Amino acid sequence: MADFDAVIVGSGINSLAAAALLARGGRRVCVLEAKDELGGAIKTAELTAPGFRHDVFSAWHPLWVGSAAHAELGDDLAQRGLEYLNTEHPTGTLFPDGESAFLTTSTDANAVELERHAPGDGDAWRRLIAEFMPNAELAFGILGTELWSRAGAGLALKAYRRLGRRGLVTFGGELVQSSRDWLTQAFRSGRAHGLLAPWVLHTGLGPDAAASGFMAKVIAVAIELGGMPIPRGGGARLVDALAELIRDHGGVLETNREVDRVLVQDGGARGVRTMDGDELTARTIICNVLPTQLYGRLLRDVPLPAAVGLAARRFRLGRSEMQIHFALSEPPRWDGDDRLGRTALLHLTPGLDGVSRAVNEAERGLLPAEATVVVGQPTTIDPSRVPGGRSMLWIQLQELPWHVKGDAAGEIATGNGEWTDDLRERYADRIQQRIAKHVPNLEQAILQRVALSPADLQAANPNLEHGDPYGGSLALDQNFLWRPFPAQPGHRTPVGGLYHIGASTWPGPGLGAGSGTLVAKELLRARRVRLRR
Repeated sequence: MADFDAVIVGSGINSLAAAALLARGGRRVCVLEAKDELGGAIKTAELTAPGFRHDVFSAWHPLWVGSAAHAELGDDLAQRGLEYLNTEHPTGTLFPDGESAFLTTSTDANAVELERHAPGDGDAWRRLIAEFMPNAELAFGILGTELWSRAGAGLALKAYRRLGRRGLVTFGGELVQSSRDWLTQAFRSGRAHGLLAPWVLHTGLGPDAAASGFMAKVIAVAIELGGMPIPRGGGARLVDALAELIRDHGGVLETNREVDRVLVQDGGARGVRTMDGDELTARTIICNVLPTQLYGRLLRDVPLPAAVGLAARRFRLGRSEMQIHFALSEPPRWDGDDRLGRTALLHLTPGLDGVSRAVNEAERGLLPAEATVVVGQPTTIDPSRVPGGRSMLWIQLQELPWHVKGDAAGEIATGNGEWTDDLRERYADRIQQRIAKHVPNLEQAILQRVALSPADLQAANPNLEHGDPYGGSLALDQNFLWRPFPAQPGHRTPVGGLYHIGASTWPGPGLGAGSGTLVAKELLRARRVRLRR
């Protein structure tokens, strides 16, 4: 008899969601984590100063709260102390001239806001919502379905029956449309473009990439429907609640347990061997790793189809990311619209062309001259994360190269192109100065600043290779049906009983736990079929 029904390698959100669903469904589950903490890219720590609880990597949970996993597990997690807080002011964009635009959780308020910037844009927003909602099941269904499967074919058939042949072709065209094309066709105002375009960065895309229009549309609607929820006390509260749920149903979670290889016999996975030489047997192995790690390390010496091995070696990473965390003695006082100080997540950008330019510079190996600065203000929702009266900022920069060839602004010497501590701090200085132009009290309020370069992110988590937070490039040939790559799409692998989950698999990055949920449900469904027989 195997030690477990399922061994899961890695403890990111997809792993924990899969383990919770499987354990609650009666499966004997073991999660093995190489680091000393569970959670993967979910980590809460006093990174800057005592009493300041920063979400060190990921920070915002709209995808989780709207996910299939949360729909099933939410009540159980709430019983274990997980509480979500939300806001009516989820996001906005601040432009260099001090003007700003906002997206709220109200259709009427959003229409009024967009109409303020250009006559007709309010009606355009209402049309977007009116046209999207009747087919929301299809749009969100794409993100929650194993596309390379019978379920994927069923979703396509449902779309055909609902939309008809021409409607399905139109829907397919919109699916691969760029954000630039959608935004410029739908809205007149550059403010509307600048409000929505930065959100495609959070999907690993740029505004000129195929499918970025679909993702921008889905995110815009999702923000209006769901706001910007975060757990009270920090993102790690979600990890703690999931871990407790797994243990309560007999699951095992072990940290400091790096897996050396997957054990394969007669073409099927039978267990794993850890770095310290222990062997654990299981009916199913689920690996939450990059394709390069799965096929290049965990399955080394295992005979695989040549096309799969080649595709894994050629799997492309995306742009790099950097983060900056500020502990502040007082809340930031923004110049301009008073809503800026109440909004959870702001983007600082010149607009659509500014985002596009920064993406292009990063992809050419340059530090962007004017990056899209993501400014998260978690204390607008959860003041318990800081000592009384104080504040914090969570800064994300998603347009950076791994190997730095130069500086588009011609100001920073980049040396040999590696992310040194000095390069990190000088670039962080540039970003701090950008923010300070709009927050006069910022620099006098800083108690501590901690910046994390792409190299720091890679060192913290092997799934953040090259500082890419999105599990690899989401160019069209590594997206949708073709993720992680066309030679082995979906979550099954050439090895029987071995499944692949995580950001590098469909439905891609974020805290929606989509891949872990899809695999867990497939395994539970297969068991029910066997029991009926």
